[in-house]
Amino acid sequence: MLLFNGLLAVHVVAGATGLVALWPPLLGRKGSDRHKQWGRVFAYCLLVTSVCAIGMSLCTLYAPLETHPKLTDIRMIRSLFGWMMLYLSVFTATLVWFGLQCIRNRQRHEAHRNVVTLGLQLATITAALLCAVQGWLAEQPLMILISGLGITAATLNTRFILMDNPPRNEWLIQHMRSFVGAGVSVYTAFFSFGAANLLPAVAFNPLLWAAPTIVGISVILFQQRAIRGLAGRRSGLQSS
Repeated sequence: MLLFNGLLAVHVVAGATGLVALWPPLLGRKGSDRHKQWGRVFAYCLLVTSVCAIGMSLCTLYAPLETHPKLTDIRMIRSLFGWMMLYLSVFTATLVWFGLQCIRNRQRHEAHRNVVTLGLQLATITAALLCAVQGWLAEQPLMILISGLGITAATLNTRFILMDNPPRNEWLIQHMRSFVGAGVSVYTAFFSFGAANLLPAVAFNPLLWAAPTIVGISVILFQQRAIRGLAGRRSGLQSS
C-alpha cells in the first residue's frame, strides 16, 4: 500500500498537469515556442503518469480490495483498475513516445526502426488484446471496444515506421495523431477511473467513455486536413 499510495500521489499530480498542458499546444499557433514548451510539459507528464499507472495496475491485480477499499466487486476492480488501466497506460506511453520520435526523426525516417519504438507498438497490441479478453470474461463490452483503439493506432504506427518513402509532412500528421490520441487516452482514463471512485453507478456509461474519443477523432480529422491542405498549397506555389 505504501508503494501504491506513492505511485498514486505522483500519478495524480503529473496527470492533472498533463490534462491542462494538452490545450495550449492544441489550440495555439503550431511551431511556436509556446507550442513546443507546453508540448514537452504534456509529453513528459504523461510519460510519468503512464509509468505510475502501470505500477498501480499491477498492485491492483495483486491486491484488489486492499488498493481499493471503497469498492467490493473484485472482478470489476481487476477489470477496470487492473487490466484496463494497464492497457491504457501502455497505450498512452506508446503514443507519447512515438509523437516525440516523429519530431526528432523527421529528417531521418529510418531512425524509427529501433527496438524501443517497435517494441512499444507490440506491447500496446498485446495489452489491448489482454484488455479485450478480460473485458469479455468480465462481461464488459466497453473494454472490448476501447481495446480496438490501441490495436488500430499501433498498427498504423507500425505501417508508418516500415514505409520506405513516407509522404511529405506525414511525420507531422503522425505527431499530431499521437499527441491527440494520448490526450484521448488520458481523458478516457480520467473520466472512467474518476467516475468509478466518485460515481460507481456511471463508471461504465457509454457516453462517458465515448466523449473523449469523439472529440479526439474530430480534432485529428480537422488537423489532418489542415496539414495536408497547407502542404498542397505550398507544393502549388513551388510548382508555379
